[in-house]
Amino acid sequence: MAAAEPGAAPGGGSVPVLFCFSVFARPSSVPHGAGYELLIQKFLSLYGDQIDMHRKFVVQLFAEEWSQYIDLPKGFVVNERCKVRLVPLQIQITTLGNLTPSSTVFFCCDMQERFRPAIKYFGDIISVGQRLLQGARLLGIPVIVTEQYPKGLGSTVQEIDLTGAKLVLPKTKFSMVLPEVEAALAEIPSVRSIVLFGVETHVCIQQTALELIGRGLEVHIVADATSSRSMMDRMFALERLARTGIIVTTSEAILLQLVADKEHPKFKEIQNLIKASAPESGLLSKV
Repeated sequence: MAAAEPGAAPGGGSVPVLFCFSVFARPSSVPHGAGYELLIQKFLSLYGDQIDMHRKFVVQLFAEEWSQYIDLPKGFVVNERCKVRLVPLQIQITTLGNLTPSSTVFFCCDMQERFRPAIKYFGDIISVGQRLLQGARLLGIPVIVTEQYPKGLGSTVQEIDLTGAKLVLPKTKFSMVLPEVEAALAEIPSVRSIVLFGVETHVCIQQTALELIGRGLEVHIVADATSSRSMMDRMFALERLARTGIIVTTSEAILLQLVADKEHPKFKEIQNLIKASAPESGLLSKV
C-alpha cells in the first residue's frame, strides 16, 4: 500500500490521488478502499481520449521507500494519499510470424467485378485468392470478406468461392475493420494472426493492416494475392507495410506454414493446391 502521508482518509470518504499518464499529472480523488478497477475507471475519465484501449498497459504506484514507481501490488487498495501512473507497454518484440490454423483468420478484401479491368494482374490475384480460400476451408480457418460499395462496384467475382465464409459484408470505409468485423474477431478469443489479401494494396489493404496491428494483431499480407491499379502504388505500399512490422509473404509460404508438417492430415490436399506454382503477378519484374 502507499506510504502514510498527511491527508490520509481515516477510514471512509475520499482519498486524494495524483493520476499520471504520459507527460500529464492530474490530481483527483477516489473512495477509500478503491482498488484496481476503480483506478482504471478514473484514468479513463481523466485521460480517456488519449488512452488507446487496444494496447496493453500496467498501473504503477510511486513507492517512497524506493523513490520510484513499482507495479501495483496484488490486492492493492487506496487508503492514503498516493501517486499512480498508467504505463502503455511498449516492449519491442521481434515478430516471428508463426501461423497456426487455430489462431488465424483470413481477410479477403474487395475482390469485385468492377475492379477487373482496372487492377494490374487481377486474373492472377483472383487465382491465388481462390487457392487461399480453398486452403482455409480445408484447414477450418474462418474467412471474413468485404465488398466496397457493392451497389456501384458489384459483388465478389464469381471465380472466388465464398462457401463457408464467416462474414460477407458491404462497406464504404476503406479499412475492413468494421464494427461487425471487430465483433466477429471477439468471438474468436484465440485469434492472433490475420492473413490479408485483395485490393487495392495501397488503399484498403494498407489501411486494414495498419488498423489491425494497432489492435495488437499480427498481419500477414499475401503479396501474390494483392494488387493495385498502379504497380508503383502496389510496390511502395508493400515496402511501407513491411517496414512497420507487417509480414509480406506469398500464398505458398502461408499454406505450408499452416500445415507445418508432412504428416498433417490435410497436407496432401494442400500440396495439390500448390503443385502448380502461383502466378508471379508482376512481382518478379519489380524485385
